[in-house]
Amino acid sequence: MRSAGFAEVILSSDVAPLIRLLPRAETAVAEAFLTPVMKHFVRRVSEPLGGSEPWLMTSAGGLVPASRFRPKDSLLSGPAGGLVGAAELARAAGYPKVLTFDMGGTSTDVARIDGPFTWRQEQEIGPARVFAPALKIETVAAGGGSICRWRHGRLEVGPESAGADPGPACYGRGGPLTLTDVNLLLGLMDPAKAGIPLDLAASEVQLQQLLTELCDAGEATTSAGLLVGLRDIAVETMAEAIRGVSVREGCDPRDFVLLAFGGAGPQHACAVAEKLGVDRVLIPADAGLLSAWGLERARCQEQRVKQILQPFQATEDLTDSWRQLAADAASSIRGAEIRWLADLRLAGQDSFLTVEAEDPAGPASHLTRGFADEYQKLYGYPPPANRPLELVALRVVAEESAAPSSAEAFPAAAESGPVLLQDRFSTCVIPASWQIRRGTRGSLLLEKSAETSLHSAFDVQSSMFGVRLSSPISSALFRSRFEGIVSAMGESLRRTALSTNVKERLDYSCALLDGAGHLVASAPHVPVHLGALGVCVRKVLRVLDPGPGDVIITNHPGFGGSHLPDVTLIAPVFDGRGERVAFVANRAHHAEIGGKAPGSMPADARFLAEEGVVIAPRLLVRGGEPLFGEVEALLREAPWPSRRISDNIADLEAQLASIHHGSRALERLAAEHGGDMVRDELRGILNRSAALMAARLRSNRDKRGTGGPPVLVRTTFDDGTPLQLLFRCEEQGMVFDFTGSGGVHPRNLNATPAIVRSAVLFALRLWLGEDVPLNEGLLDAVEIVIPPGLLSPDFGDDPATAPAVVGGNVETSQRLTDLLLEALGLAANGPGTMNNFLFGDGSFGYYETLAGGSGAGPNHHGSSGRHVHMTNTAITDPELLEHRYPVRLWKYEIRRNSGGEGGHRGGDGMFREVEFLKPLVVSFLTERRATGPRGLAGGGDGQPGSQTRIHPDGRAEVLPGAVTYQAAAGERVIIRTPGGGGWG
Repeated sequence: MRSAGFAEVILSSDVAPLIRLLPRAETAVAEAFLTPVMKHFVRRVSEPLGGSEPWLMTSAGGLVPASRFRPKDSLLSGPAGGLVGAAELARAAGYPKVLTFDMGGTSTDVARIDGPFTWRQEQEIGPARVFAPALKIETVAAGGGSICRWRHGRLEVGPESAGADPGPACYGRGGPLTLTDVNLLLGLMDPAKAGIPLDLAASEVQLQQLLTELCDAGEATTSAGLLVGLRDIAVETMAEAIRGVSVREGCDPRDFVLLAFGGAGPQHACAVAEKLGVDRVLIPADAGLLSAWGLERARCQEQRVKQILQPFQATEDLTDSWRQLAADAASSIRGAEIRWLADLRLAGQDSFLTVEAEDPAGPASHLTRGFADEYQKLYGYPPPANRPLELVALRVVAEESAAPSSAEAFPAAAESGPVLLQDRFSTCVIPASWQIRRGTRGSLLLEKSAETSLHSAFDVQSSMFGVRLSSPISSALFRSRFEGIVSAMGESLRRTALSTNVKERLDYSCALLDGAGHLVASAPHVPVHLGALGVCVRKVLRVLDPGPGDVIITNHPGFGGSHLPDVTLIAPVFDGRGERVAFVANRAHHAEIGGKAPGSMPADARFLAEEGVVIAPRLLVRGGEPLFGEVEALLREAPWPSRRISDNIADLEAQLASIHHGSRALERLAAEHGGDMVRDELRGILNRSAALMAARLRSNRDKRGTGGPPVLVRTTFDDGTPLQLLFRCEEQGMVFDFTGSGGVHPRNLNATPAIVRSAVLFALRLWLGEDVPLNEGLLDAVEIVIPPGLLSPDFGDDPATAPAVVGGNVETSQRLTDLLLEALGLAANGPGTMNNFLFGDGSFGYYETLAGGSGAGPNHHGSSGRHVHMTNTAITDPELLEHRYPVRLWKYEIRRNSGGEGGHRGGDGMFREVEFLKPLVVSFLTERRATGPRGLAGGGDGQPGSQTRIHPDGRAEVLPGAVTYQAAAGERVIIRTPGGGGWG
């Protein structure tokens, strides 16, 4: 546990409850390591500061009176102390732009300092969303205690930690091999200076055990190679975290200095810097105590906010509102300094940018220019000139004046590495390829040498040796890189999108595919999207052969699409020889893309063209030249055109930015390592996944006997249409045979083979139970039999006669997943529906899916109020829903006791009541309204769902599961979503 963490829990009796959150062992460590610096801080906060009571540290990086302090205010107060200390140290050293790297025993905190502090107003802590201002700090599970092991056919460093007890193997208490042991065995720690006894022999024993496991798996390597590789894996994880606060937010890390602190930050700083292309590293004196020093240097701070939610041009003079907030915030702080902040966004967006004003009485144009600057920096292009701004809120931050601090100079004289510096609180490793300049306040400025000396004692980063790593280490590194690319693509898409559906509901997915179009890696996005992308790319390649700079667009279900609102972009990536290495792709749900009803999911559609604009595979970008005009004409001139073309184009631009990010990242990998190596590593992920699935199948055959009895499961939709699965294990693999399912559906529940493949891939990933990427290697030993009809309709050439499919993606996919999980014995039925709810008029369309109860399993209860299985989206915040759309949300709560009874209960559904404030067209596309989700092994069924229309005169009307109707102003609808089935 780091100094920042235990400083905050010993401040005073006012926060005594927090100390109970610590394990006893860590509390003892906290007390043992209480340094004079920390004691000074405890004395300071125990004394009145500008008032008559103690002030305590918050996640926002300031001190507040104890009477207004709440436990939620301290969730990130330790890391915030580190950021406060880092900012002051960086200013004193003359480096205002730094990337902070705070690595301790269990985690690493990273942040970007580029001017005054900025805050996020909410953060996710586990499953909870906490509304409290906090400095923008990102945390990853990588620390000295990260466990190094061979699992699931791959090497891992973390995310699990050995903690303080038993701790790393070198602690001598039977702990596992950890990153601390790796550094010790590499000679990057001095046991004599560790402050506690370290057992080198115990570390060596654990290393040899890991080497034996690798040898048994056919992945033999040397001790030195394994140690270097394990360290490199950890360094890659931490570098990726720093890319998240720099590259993904429009900043080049090479423009910053890396400021490393914490117990293990300086130990890995140079290696991380080289991954990022950063050539300067700043190490504080007493780097292990910087967080505690930052807590001591924190200033009294009060923040106030006033929500506005009005068009920016329509707001009255802001000066009075700002000054009222400032008067309140500064009332308890002597000589307060005030920062004036405004939250602004484009009309129609849900996320905002915070702009700072120098003078509350200054002209509004200062804010609009500030917004344009921030927008350009974040998105890479200026805000659209024709879209008005909305003022979300006014904020003020009042802080006490900063205590004086002396500047730090760094004499020109420099030393050369390698050097190992260590005290009880921190270890600093400086390779031979770095120069050292010592500052007048004890800090170290490390600068990358022009010439690199290889093979020195501390040149342990694998890339320095110019040799290829052994297979397990290389695969772990590349898996981390590939997953980092698709995660960054997703973040780019979310950040730059305009629509609520993408930005707030997160209805999008990003993936990486090999050069033949097989899904290899994906971010944890929407399963029904991800499993279909491989089919989509391969089918598109039959009609188009994209070259460098080309990007393809399609939403056609006959080419691996799901339904028309899901628009897919695909781009090839080439190496330096012009050979194709891979594809990057994303798929985003456009809440409005035309069709008979707003929201593009008409319940009564019979033909594809009635559901919206059909985009057969075509180029969106040709040789680097965008063709948005052609796509815009298509959206406008279709039989049922889109009602929000501007939103479509804005979200397509965001999708394209995401594609470009992924393409550039892969091109850099290919340039650095060679296209052949990248191709090999992509193929390796598929091969390893196939091997894991084959081993699981062998184990299953050993338990059940060769073949085993086939399993037949069957269900029907609410209208009686059958869905059937015969599952059997054979000598060579598994067969999923959907023969017996219904013919082409007369309405819109038709699915596609791509959707069926998505559901099978999702279920098998759960059945495997191993930590592998969702990829098509898992399907190598799988045969999927899909007869013509409901699950494989013929689309022909004319959308006006092709079958409708919009419900197949959302409803049929959920019912397929229930059948698959039932056949595999994994879980009782979930809600079996996405509970699609849409409304709109001629100017807009809104879409949301509602959560239900998940099915229980043999070892678990179902979850309540969750988006499960083929959907992984979110619900729009009530405040945003009511502000953005002409509706009022009356009720949104768990539907108690709607899950099935059993030894393990099914999860409960949801209850949602909405009033329409103007005449709107409303659509529902739902299932499980006639029968409830099925329980298994004797468990009870979950309750079916329903929707009830409440007319303005109070008359109640039960609606069918699939319906489109005209609602009057003042009408309400009450939606009850299904509960999950019970087990046992």
